[in-house]
Amino acid sequence: MEEMVSIIVPVYMAEAYIAETIEMVRRQTYKNWELILVDDASPDNSAEIIQGIIQKAAPQKLSGEKPETDGFSKESIHLIKKEKNEGAARARNTGIEHAKGRYIAFLDADDVWKPDKLEKELAFIKDRQAEFVFTAYEFGDENARGLGKIVHVPERLTYRKALSRTVIFTSTVMFDMSKLTKELIRMPEVESEDTATWWKILRAGYVAYGLNEALVIYRRPKKSLSSNKFKAMKRIWNLYRKEEKLTVPVSALCFCLWAMRATLRRI
Repeated sequence: MEEMVSIIVPVYMAEAYIAETIEMVRRQTYKNWELILVDDASPDNSAEIIQGIIQKAAPQKLSGEKPETDGFSKESIHLIKKEKNEGAARARNTGIEHAKGRYIAFLDADDVWKPDKLEKELAFIKDRQAEFVFTAYEFGDENARGLGKIVHVPERLTYRKALSRTVIFTSTVMFDMSKLTKELIRMPEVESEDTATWWKILRAGYVAYGLNEALVIYRRPKKSLSSNKFKAMKRIWNLYRKEEKLTVPVSALCFCLWAMRATLRRI
């Protein structure tokens, strides 16, 4: 029997994308999944849209049978509504707590998976006998149309190598939870919580394996302000000093290498 993948999606101000996100998951060639949508007290209509889709979904048939809706049933999609907004890290952690699958994958509501993303990444994680894998991705415009700019990924990434490159993109990640603990993959409540999480896992002695095929499109809006770049620089520096407790010289070296690679990735 195919093993289940738990897909965790934090939902905040996502009404423009969330129906497309759910449909995108439904169309995955790999069908044994549960979709955990964590509404982070979003003030828009995201939760109402999700509830409407769940109501229209077919009930599951007898145990082990596939629903008529091609892998999509009321039982395969879960909406968790939080009473107050607490941010993406806590939303993902809530999803982790509720996940039942052997594998966990993260997906942001405005990103796009290729239809065979789960199938190919599962084959990859099993082939490598890995705990933690990620894939290449392509930059997209505000409509998630690929721009032809692909971020390629290394074959393997250790903690030391990861410190100088933020090449792991959240919507490409998959974990084998038969080899990791939920506590280890829980995201800390810091800025750039995703990068801090990858480093925490790798620091524990694990290796992340990269599938160098663009199976995800990273949607980027038109506005890309210099102030956002400055904030990103500040966040990464704080991770080096406060989370990883690196010395100033080591932090400076990692920071310079990170800045160079981040710039090249966006050219």
